[in-house]
Amino acid sequence: MTLTELKYIVAVARERHFGRAAEACFVSQPTLSVAIKKLEDELNVQIFERGTSEVSVTPIGEQIVAQAQRVLEQTMAIREIAKQGKDPLAGPLRLGVIYTIGPYLLPTLVKEMIQTVPQMPLMLQENYTVKLIELLKQGEIDCAIMAEPFADSGLTVQPLYDEPFVVAVPRGHHLEHAGKVDPDELKQQTMLLLGSGHCFRDQVLGVCPELSRFSQAADGIQKTFEGSSLETIRHMVASGVGITVLPRTSVPDLKPNKNDLLAYVPFTDPVPDRRVVLAWRKSFTRLPAMEALRRAVAACDLPGVSMLAAKELAEAA
Repeated sequence: MTLTELKYIVAVARERHFGRAAEACFVSQPTLSVAIKKLEDELNVQIFERGTSEVSVTPIGEQIVAQAQRVLEQTMAIREIAKQGKDPLAGPLRLGVIYTIGPYLLPTLVKEMIQTVPQMPLMLQENYTVKLIELLKQGEIDCAIMAEPFADSGLTVQPLYDEPFVVAVPRGHHLEHAGKVDPDELKQQTMLLLGSGHCFRDQVLGVCPELSRFSQAADGIQKTFEGSSLETIRHMVASGVGITVLPRTSVPDLKPNKNDLLAYVPFTDPVPDRRVVLAWRKSFTRLPAMEALRRAVAACDLPGVSMLAAKELAEAA
């Protein structure tokens, strides 16, 4: 039994496909398949059921894969301990960021990291919250910046900032000069939302739960539309399809100039918002790296957000 074989079975369990797992592990499919078959023969159990289109994990395989994941995490911890013995701030930091935070935080965060810890370059990955948590558990990334809430996953979580939401409307819309918008007003509008999988979609539905029930009005006219990204939705709003809700960091200035196609209107109190956090595995030992990243985020000039007081990472861990 080798660590490589354990890595292979974790990848297959994640991808439910030998070909995709092989690509993720940067090996050929025959190499991966032979290694897994060798492990199954050694253990005298069947870890996977091979189907024509998808691979499933057997009940005993589920237990083996879970234990393999723990072994791989502990292996990563040993490597991190060795790194910490040298310099915890030396070497790349693998950071995951959700899609609705990355485009607005990363430009200033990367600049701040270059200025403060140039010896620790960021290796970045954007993805959905569920996928980032999975990558964290598998040791594929070191930490992630996400928005609460998310399922309890046994991670260490450090709050970073609270970010309010604003309403985006096309210029000339009757809400443009409303001053502030009550969340109940949204259910009367044609709304543009992110597609399933985006946590920000769920957060907007939390602001106005009726939106999930009023996908169509009584007259049959569709009341909600989906976009693949916040920027795509922003263009759809500008074209007059409907209105949307955006995180404040995506809106540099609430006061549009005469050439802007959109207007942005705050919510009435209490203003809906989301808490943005930094999360990492409890076994991750480069706490000074987490502190450096947290400080860099705190130093970023993010419009409209409320930075949260720092908490000692030793206590958080």
